[in-house]
Amino acid sequence: MSLTPDDEVRSRDELVSFVRELHEDYLRRGHEWENQSLDRFLEALATWMRDSPGWYRNVGKELPEGGDWTFLARALQAATVYE
Repeated sequence: MSLTPDDEVRSRDELVSFVRELHEDYLRRGHEWENQSLDRFLEALATWMRDSPGWYRNVGKELPEGGDWTFLARALQAATVYE
């Protein structure tokens, strides 16, 4: 899938593919990531989500107000215990 900031995730399957690609990228070149530990990654995720309206403005896009934020929150929480 190799998403760029201009791409849209349109389905759960596309989101699954994206997360798998992200994981594969981490396995290949995680040593190059700015946030190499889970605590730094989660802090960066929270900070980016807080600041995301500015990112969307800067790239000329609308923040998706109708996004399923609960699904994402449940997925992140479930990953703490799911095998």
